[in-house]
Amino acid sequence: MNLSAIKNSLVAIALALTLSGCSVNPVTGENQLSLIGESQELAMGAEQYVPTQQTQGGRFYVDPELTLYVSEVGQKMARVSDRPDLPYEFVVLNSSVPNAWALPGGKIAINRGLLTELDDEAQLASVLGHEIVHAAARHSVQRMQQGMLISAGVAGLGFALSDNEWAGLIMGGAALGAQLALAQYSQGDELESDHYGILYMKEAGYDPQAAVELQELFLKLSEGRQSSFIDGLFATHPPSAKRVQENRELVQKVGAGGYRGEDVYERKMAKLRSLQPAYDAHDKAMELASKGEMKPALDKINEAIRLLPREAMFYALRGRIYQDQKETEKAAADFEKAVELYPEMFKYRLYNGLNALRLNNLDKARENLTKANETVPTSIAFLRLGDVAVKQNNRNEAIAYYSKAAEAGGDVAEEAKRKLAALTQ
Repeated sequence: MNLSAIKNSLVAIALALTLSGCSVNPVTGENQLSLIGESQELAMGAEQYVPTQQTQGGRFYVDPELTLYVSEVGQKMARVSDRPDLPYEFVVLNSSVPNAWALPGGKIAINRGLLTELDDEAQLASVLGHEIVHAAARHSVQRMQQGMLISAGVAGLGFALSDNEWAGLIMGGAALGAQLALAQYSQGDELESDHYGILYMKEAGYDPQAAVELQELFLKLSEGRQSSFIDGLFATHPPSAKRVQENRELVQKVGAGGYRGEDVYERKMAKLRSLQPAYDAHDKAMELASKGEMKPALDKINEAIRLLPREAMFYALRGRIYQDQKETEKAAADFEKAVELYPEMFKYRLYNGLNALRLNNLDKARENLTKANETVPTSIAFLRLGDVAVKQNNRNEAIAYYSKAAEAGGDVAEEAKRKLAALTQ
């Protein structure tokens, strides 16, 4: 076959793939590429929702009523969306970083750090409506498909974690979920989500002017380079003057006015606002610890614990500070307390297991590292489970764990490969 014939065949194959993989965007009605079916989309979101939550701070379990409220507002918006039958879920995450995200299939999260920046229910509806459009219009699926076309994967989507100590160690679906949640949307996706989110607000009875106010605020904060927003919302949802102007023009067209819900929002937020000094003390302790100033960091985290003694996050940080100070037994007690308060959280299990291994408490290390991996698999947990297996004279199990850890990159994989080679010589 000559070169021209080969080119023609490749073009024909590409055209056939494109045509067979076309579908109609359920929000805009436009044709779009569709290599991932709806069943895959729903399965992806369902499987990755909890692991992705955990890589972003975990549930804000201290005030479950707040998540119920956010879910009520979200479901009200979802019912008027172009895909009302998606299995929408909404959760409040325990992170001070102002952000919100959507996974495929309508799995949506908003951080407490963004809730504290909002003034009323209409602004909350604007944020949730925006994320609902991202899910309904399959924006994250489209971004993933573009990556698949280029590299049969999701390389290049960008990856960050609220606690970037584990950023390069997350494996499997949890890593993919974090990539999809934290990748930056295109300007086209953002404008589309703004546009239809405003229409959903209007249909649900909210004042769409709240969406304009939010974009004006976000643009002002981005110009002022407010670091918390740059780390969160602006990294994934870049604001622009164009967005503000298009939102303003659309609201003028559909008409401002509607429910604002300022009083009810403040009632629902009262508990979180009352707890804010504790979270401020925690965030200050984190900042001090990151600079190596451990004694003032310890003072600050103790203040946070005094203010809110049932917050697992605080004990986990104090345990890490004690660990840095070589007070391993004190660290063990704090990690155990964090696990007691939030047993599903992978990070607390991971800290607890790694510390137990340092104390040569092999059964406790094994239990906690295994539990951590059940929710969010990490290469460091597989590596240390291999070490536990070696200490317990279980060679085959150690080989399996080291082989898994070796699949990751970086120093952990190199250590796993060395230990694997030593076992298999």
